[in-house]
Amino acid sequence: MKIMKKRTSGREGISGGYYRLFAAGIINGIGDRFSQVAMLSLILQLTGSGMAVGLSLGIRLLPCLVLAPLGGYLGGKLPRKAVMMVTDIARIPFALSFLWVTSEDRLWLLYVGSFMLAAGEAIYAPVRKSSIPLLAERGALMRINGMEQLMTGCVLILGALTGGFVSHWFGPETAFVLNACSFLAAAAIISGISFPRSAPEDREEEKVWINEQEPSRSSRRKGLASLLAGSLVLQVVLGYELLVSLVNGLDNVLISVYAIRVFHAGDIGVGAFYGSLGAGLTLSFWAGRWIKRNFLAAALGGLLLEGLLLIGISVEGGFAAACGLYVLLSLASGIGSASLDTLLMRETPAKWQPFLFGLLTAVSGTLLGLSMLLAGSLLTRVEPRSLGFAGGASFAVIAILLSAYLWIKDKRGGAVSVPSRTP
Repeated sequence: MKIMKKRTSGREGISGGYYRLFAAGIINGIGDRFSQVAMLSLILQLTGSGMAVGLSLGIRLLPCLVLAPLGGYLGGKLPRKAVMMVTDIARIPFALSFLWVTSEDRLWLLYVGSFMLAAGEAIYAPVRKSSIPLLAERGALMRINGMEQLMTGCVLILGALTGGFVSHWFGPETAFVLNACSFLAAAAIISGISFPRSAPEDREEEKVWINEQEPSRSSRRKGLASLLAGSLVLQVVLGYELLVSLVNGLDNVLISVYAIRVFHAGDIGVGAFYGSLGAGLTLSFWAGRWIKRNFLAAALGGLLLEGLLLIGISVEGGFAAACGLYVLLSLASGIGSASLDTLLMRETPAKWQPFLFGLLTAVSGTLLGLSMLLAGSLLTRVEPRSLGFAGGASFAVIAILLSAYLWIKDKRGGAVSVPSRTP
């Protein structure tokens, strides 16, 4: 039996390095949201096309297919701090390229810039996520993943809501410049983080592996397949991530379309909807702290509730009421996301995490991008409210199917979990 050593380097097992990572994420995210709100409003002003909105959002996620696994690979081979700093700085000129989009015939600049920004994020995201267990003990992971939802909530409130006002009063150009500045500021903050080579609980085990030959790509695939086959929890979590990504693009595209075309609230309406999502995610940080176990049940129950709330939004006639439903929607989503991330980090051995997070980001991000493109295409033929109703119903069906799969496999004696690390 392995005796755990108590760490004293941070509050509740969280190192100071994570708080720097948290701060960099807020700054980076706020800049991105400033840019995204301005970009979507600019597209609708220039084209009035839901298809153009879906295309711009879908393009941002397509690089995940190739580059997210590369990010996972680099996270295991190169200093994580260097990878994140380089990807931040390299995105600055592409963020500024949006300044030249002044007419519909220059939209190609926006699409190219969006693609390149997404390429950087595809590399950055799995490196950042796999760094979290290095900066905290296992017992603090649920708190940290709750803080990740809090970070997203702050980003949406300060970024999307404020971004709507900035774009409305000062023009989209100001939002694009602020996004470029945020990349530089985030890189400066990350430069002060000192990353350990392995997670606190795995440092003794590192001595066992350090002299062994590095596994080949084929052995990594076999090892990952064995890992997934031995854990019903991981099977359900990965099924959740992939199936939800197939339909989540509908909701992402509809947020802006609802605000501008259905509720006629313009840039401020887009910001208000994103701000409502941020408020719900912020609340989920405190609500999620009451969840100490049954993380999978919390995630699946939250997904079912999300579906019902999306159906409610699709039939709601009042703008204020829709904002309230978005608060509840993101509250359920935040608790579910924190629970899923905690399960992934606990159930996956540290040596597999960069590879698994990179692979998962690649597949789910690509599916989400395709879903956004599909949503944009459908909006040319289907009313936004009808599409939103279908998306909400799909969420509910996925929650029911995954719950049924979990129940049936568990009754048949399927393995519920795997050891937190391999021998």
